[in-house]
Amino acid sequence: MASGRLAKKRVLLIGGYQRARALQEIFAKKNYKVTMVNDNYAQCKELATLKGVNAVFGEGTRPYVLADADAYGANLAVALTHCDEDNLVICELCKKKFGVKKTMAIIGDPNKAEFFKKMGVDFAVSSVGLVGKVVEQNAFMEDISSVAEIGDVNILQVPLLDDSPAIGKRLMDTRLPQNTLIGCVMREGKNIIPNGQTVLQKGDTLLLLSLEHSEEEAVKQLTGKSLQS
Repeated sequence: MASGRLAKKRVLLIGGYQRARALQEIFAKKNYKVTMVNDNYAQCKELATLKGVNAVFGEGTRPYVLADADAYGANLAVALTHCDEDNLVICELCKKKFGVKKTMAIIGDPNKAEFFKKMGVDFAVSSVGLVGKVVEQNAFMEDISSVAEIGDVNILQVPLLDDSPAIGKRLMDTRLPQNTLIGCVMREGKNIIPNGQTVLQKGDTLLLLSLEHSEEEAVKQLTGKSLQS
């Protein structure tokens, strides 16, 4: 690698042929180095023809397959199989055995999301479309993370860092746009259901619910930063 040049971020897309192909295009545009793992030999051969893709044949639940995919220290692994249990195993292997920095699982049952998070999966979402949206917002490597999408409602987890303009303000004074609300304030390990008089503090993490793409303005009011930056 040339001196002074940053290494590309690496992502593993494991299983889910159609899902993986859709996400590969997004990650390629973000200049990620993409490795795709697939247990169907014919599909794996097709994936290998995609520009810049390293395709690995095998089941992602097998440690030796992940080793062949050079999972060690990757920035992100996305488990895309149609089996929730397999996706959990894949994420746990990637995180605990291979030191992958962030893991995401596509889940068929949204009710399992909280369990997946308790098991150490960073993101558990129920649609590939949401994965793409989160990636486009740089949410994996930045502070703001997308938690879920329920119908037309988007849910974001927004931390208040040192330079957040909302720190010290009452919730009623944050001038959030219409169709957004703060459903919960997570503070020092406790969950607080806020009201208009709740004063926001440094280190708080806010659960932001939004409709009609209003999260962009809400995040800017709370953090001073744009989702698109």
